[in-house]
Amino acid sequence: MRLLIASGNRGKVREFQEMLEPLGFACADLSAHPGAVAPEETGHTFRANAMLKAVHYSTTLGTWALADDSGLSVDVLDGKPGVHSARWAELNAAGKGDADNNALLLRQLQLVPDDRRTARFVCVLALADPQGRVVLTAQDQVDGMLLHAPRGEGGFGYDPLFLVPSLGRTTAELPAGEKHAISHRGKALRRLAGMLDELRIGKSK
Repeated sequence: MRLLIASGNRGKVREFQEMLEPLGFACADLSAHPGAVAPEETGHTFRANAMLKAVHYSTTLGTWALADDSGLSVDVLDGKPGVHSARWAELNAAGKGDADNNALLLRQLQLVPDDRRTARFVCVLALADPQGRVVLTAQDQVDGMLLHAPRGEGGFGYDPLFLVPSLGRTTAELPAGEKHAISHRGKALRRLAGMLDELRIGKSK
């Protein structure tokens, strides 16, 4: 089955391709549709935004579309940046992009002791058919701690700050396969793949 990965985030697209293509899915992404207009993400939850994006792109482009909404939830910040993770610095007039997002978060946590720097990455996936019907959703997360300075050159977003205590490494320090095995996105995608298989959607059809 041909599947549109409905994201303009190159890091997310790369991770989805690495995980989906071995399962037999032919993955396209939004770079093949330069004229596609992104929807305004007005949802207040990851699930609402994932469904909004999946429906928008499936109906606009007439294809199966897989959308995700994901982000970092920091306990001491009452769950923020949450759905605003990708635009956190921009929304706070502190720049734009991954580096500025990380720098702002570090400033906000500057006085927070190690034992209160708990956080989790959350991912919700939504799959919509070409008629815009949301067929499946899946959610998962990975828990960790936030460091005082970035570590690692891999990944994207807040990966350099996100320590997985059981591994002693940040998600930016993990090889792709190891990261996919424990990440919020990897776990949510495996949930979705299991449901796709049960419904015989995808390579089995």
